[in-house]
Amino acid sequence: MIYYNIKCKNNHWPRRIKKINKIIKKLLLYKDDLAFTNDIDYYCNFILANDIFIKNLNRQFRKTNKSTDILTFVYKNKINNKIKEKHCDIVLSIETITKDAKKNKIEFYNHVTHLLIHGMLHINEYMHKKSKDFIIMKNKEINILYQLGISSPYNL
Repeated sequence: MIYYNIKCKNNHWPRRIKKINKIIKKLLLYKDDLAFTNDIDYYCNFILANDIFIKNLNRQFRKTNKSTDILTFVYKNKINNKIKEKHCDIVLSIETITKDAKKNKIEFYNHVTHLLIHGMLHINEYMHKKSKDFIIMKNKEINILYQLGISSPYNL
């Protein structure tokens, strides 16, 4: 099962919460494409924040002193050496997302959708540090976006 909450840490997000919730619900229809498995319970917090909040997390946990559009944190709860639960935080920064969407001429909610897909793939072990892994993850993102009728952000 996938359980989730949306938490707002900034006053620029409240008017967008209903739309973000619709996007999350729609994305969860693609749970197989996002590599969610039925034998794990997922508890996800979608934290809608700002650059200051995400910069502090980035500095604390990734030792990078700058803001970013999204951070994903996952804690795995194992029983008998098998993962039974994943507790996840996906943190989004309104300022960085808005700036990047404008710069790349991407509609705001399409960009948010892409970032949520990206974060959900991270929850399920997709990474992008190595070139080979980046290509695999990027292709997954493009495929899901295509199914949603959203153009690839990588073709800009």
